[in-house]
Amino acid sequence: MTKFYFVRHGKTEWNLEGRYQGAKGDSPLLPQSYQEIAQLGKYLAQIKFDGIYCSPIKRARTTAKEIARNIQYQGQVIPVDAFREFNLGKMEGMKFTAVAEKYPAELDGFRHHPDKYDPATIGGETFQEVFARFVPEVKKIAQEYPDGNILIVSHGAVLCAAIRNMLGVPLAEIRARGGLANTSTTILETKDQGASFKCLAWNKTSYLRRKIDPTDIV
Repeated sequence: MTKFYFVRHGKTEWNLEGRYQGAKGDSPLLPQSYQEIAQLGKYLAQIKFDGIYCSPIKRARTTAKEIARNIQYQGQVIPVDAFREFNLGKMEGMKFTAVAEKYPAELDGFRHHPDKYDPATIGGETFQEVFARFVPEVKKIAQEYPDGNILIVSHGAVLCAAIRNMLGVPLAEIRARGGLANTSTTILETKDQGASFKCLAWNKTSYLRRKIDPTDIV
């Protein structure tokens, strides 16, 4: 049995400002995020990890390395391009309110109707393209570690979509139950090397010493 611990990166300046970051945009972690990553580390310290992987984007790499340091992980933190955030094209760097005015159809599709989302106008990535890069990499790791614990640090939108895809949720319902908070942990297990997955915990944040607010969720 392989257990995957999917962690969304710590909260950033753009998260706080309500801006889309995407695959090419990025901003620094907030000072408080390092404290919250340490709180997450105390929770994860009870687990022996066989591998730690992350998105190559700085906010996720920094989070992964901080977790590894806090849990005294002795191995390498491995960046994997397949775990990067959605490419959101022209929406990246824009505030949510500005996107709502300029690209209302794209925003509505992305957040509420994934089956109708067409990113052609903004030069972005489709949900199908995200699944095609993210999911096979998770399955590959499951085959490499059929009896291991694996930590993957990535991003809110891509994690929410890909995890629910692996759980067999129809595309139209991918966003129906909301998104993932910064520094949250979602735990999946597979007993057949990635052929099927079961969710053990979704958007776990009980180890954080503050209440989650709307700017935390994507």
